Amino acid sequence: MGGRVRRLLVALACVPALAACVAQAAPAPAELRTSPPPWPAPRDGISYFDAAGVPASRLDDRSNQKVLTLSIEIDGVAVPLVPNIGIDRPRALQAPAHTHDDSGAVWLEGAGVKEITLGQFFTVWGVRFDERCLGAACGRLEVAADAVPVADAAGLRLWEAGDVQIRVTTGG
Repeated sequence: MGGRVRRLLVALACVPALAACVAQAAPAPAELRTSPPPWPAPRDGISYFDAAGVPASRLDDRSNQKVLTLSIEIDGVAVPLVPNIGIDRPRALQAPAHTHDDSGAVWLEGAGVKEITLGQFFTVWGVRFDERCLGAACGRLEVAADAVPVADAAGLRLWEAGDVQIRVTTGG
């Protein structure tokens, strides 16, 4: 074998070892957005999982599976959910509540599914959600679960609902 070929083979053999030594970048800190929609899903979900106080599971964890529908309206205009809310793609992790697409389906899978609340879901999404505001929309905020009004919207346990509707009227 020629010297050039041998050096090339040695160099190629070292690439996987060197790649394994490179540390993954630290996740960006969680920030709750107070802007109007659309709200993209955070790329580094782990910071948002920690901020929400929810456990992370592997992306392939399908235990405790349930799907609910979440619809949002601000001043009568539908706000779609976005894909990958609650998914940390760089680390292949998922929050107990997450989305796969923009259909309005919220998947409950993995650890913590019976405890996660609507308020925690919005923290995982990185969007301000309180008794008056959703993102930049502040005014009258109403939440219903299975067509029944919810007094403590942030505390609503998602496991106990099949259909959640959020309506914000800003009056502006």
